[in-house]
Amino acid sequence: MTDNVVVITGGSRGIGRAAAIAAAARGFRVVVGYASNQASANEVVSAIEASNGKAIAVKCDVGSEADILALFKAADEFGTLGALVNNAGIVGPSMRVENMSAERIQRMMAVNVTGSILCAREAVKRMSTRNGGKGGVIVNLSSVAAKLGSPNTYVDYAASKGAVDSFTIGLGYEVAAEGIRVAAIRPGLIDTDIHASGGEPDRAHRLAHMVPMKRVGTSEEIANAIVWLMSDEASYVTSAILDVSGGR
Repeated sequence: MTDNVVVITGGSRGIGRAAAIAAAARGFRVVVGYASNQASANEVVSAIEASNGKAIAVKCDVGSEADILALFKAADEFGTLGALVNNAGIVGPSMRVENMSAERIQRMMAVNVTGSILCAREAVKRMSTRNGGKGGVIVNLSSVAAKLGSPNTYVDYAASKGAVDSFTIGLGYEVAAEGIRVAAIRPGLIDTDIHASGGEPDRAHRLAHMVPMKRVGTSEEIANAIVWLMSDEASYVTSAILDVSGGR
């Protein structure tokens, strides 16, 4: 158990919601970052408080540096930062690269890549023993799309997650001697709302036959891997990328 603070971006639904509830059950004070759905974020906070946990909801579009700074300021007022889960991410409608606009690609990278790096920057400032911190853990959310490339659907999303993989490895090396571990989870087909935001709400179930385990994964299965990486049980794990994908 711990009384440290964990910041979870995109914490109001899906994997973020499951990770918030799982982290609270392990004693973390949870900062639930959300982009727009305040009602869902408040529901997560209420669920955590109903189980005697501690949580707050903070509005944060990780595509905005100002929002990120405000998120971590709120976390500072809540306690000592011990972990960051870079979960917030977006996907666009399925299309070929030749039809993608610069605006779409820029927004994808701003949220999925730059946002994750800036959040990690703020976490390192607080957790690194080099800066007087007590150490901590950063868990980045990647995707098996980084390996598969997602042709004819969203190559830009796959590319953004490839960047997350590289960032995870490099930052992990950079801060390994400063008490911070950095790892990434690569989920496979998970039953969350992100598919609907890309215009294909049934995508995960439609493609489940391609997964060796012949089923989609759940947000809770990803959350279990996240909180394991955050725990002392993973104390010798850093710069690692864990596939949680049913074998895909």
